[in-house]
Amino acid sequence: MITITLANPKYVKAIKGKKTDKKDSIWIADLHRHGLVPGSFIPPQDVRKLRDLCRYRTKLVGNRSSEKNRVQNSLTMCNLAISHVLSDTFGKTAQRIIEYVLTCDKFDPEYCKTLIDGRVKADHDEIIRSIVGYQLSLDQVAKIRFANNHFNFLNETLDLLDKRIIEFSEPFAPQIELLSSIPGLTQTSATRIIAEIGIDMNTFHSAKHLCSWAGLVPQNNESAGKKKSVKISRAGVYLKPLLVQCANAAVKSNLEPYFKDKYEKIKKRRGHKKAIIAIARMMLTCCYHMILKNEVFKPVDTHKLTEQHKKKIRERRLNNAIHFLKISGFSVSINPDSTIDQSNFDLSNLNGVADHLNISSQLE
Repeated sequence: MITITLANPKYVKAIKGKKTDKKDSIWIADLHRHGLVPGSFIPPQDVRKLRDLCRYRTKLVGNRSSEKNRVQNSLTMCNLAISHVLSDTFGKTAQRIIEYVLTCDKFDPEYCKTLIDGRVKADHDEIIRSIVGYQLSLDQVAKIRFANNHFNFLNETLDLLDKRIIEFSEPFAPQIELLSSIPGLTQTSATRIIAEIGIDMNTFHSAKHLCSWAGLVPQNNESAGKKKSVKISRAGVYLKPLLVQCANAAVKSNLEPYFKDKYEKIKKRRGHKKAIIAIARMMLTCCYHMILKNEVFKPVDTHKLTEQHKKKIRERRLNNAIHFLKISGFSVSINPDSTIDQSNFDLSNLNGVADHLNISSQLE
């Protein structure tokens, strides 16, 4: 039986100036004989099939975003500033207006108002002002048509592709269900993570090894006691952006503030970018242990962080109440000899607060 080792070229690179095909083969054979050629991660065939589809989906989503940017560029060239008043240029209202502008002989503001959906919050007159004065050119109209057709085609293709991905991911349904319990991860993102790392965590020596393989840890580049660079590596071309996207979603969640509290602590010291990478690394570490131990997301410090989050909310409520009283013309100071139950504190009910706050009116 022949065992094949798939190696990264940077780990078997020969000495510069002595590189020929024959010398390369001798050098690689010598390294492999001494066990110095680390093998790259090759997932099982069923995981590779799922990974191929998920990566193809990533490319299609990127192409779809490119088409949206092309349409937006053409609208800007035609002096159609509809994106300034409507949040989604590809929403129902915006698409109706754009189609009307492209096909009408003479623009009618009153008829255009009838195309605006009732749920749109923007002022109707402001929408009309963003359209009036447009200048269509034949080349930009053709470009918008082609880009819209391709955009719709990509949407249909993605719908079909998602169905195929669900079929190929059925054998990994238990693991996907586990990862979906992590704040910030959905069924789609959990499927893509499984497609990249597989379900056999014994392939990686530890969670740190997995994070290093995904390019979420600083590189080791030190000489003579000096660290030359601590940037993260360029590995994890598909996995790293996915985890960063999930981390951005997790730190915005108020219902499950576990990662949000950790993010805020790191952000104060290291900034947003380093904090997001740290959260992405924590999420991948959770994925490793959850798949390895077949456990749902339940970190040991959840209760501690939850209590801290509740305390912050209570302090914010009290500060908001004090600020409300001050801007209303009252002079407020906190009585240090008394305590206040802030658990049910509400601005609409100030009964009993006067016992804990010294309030004096400054109204004339």
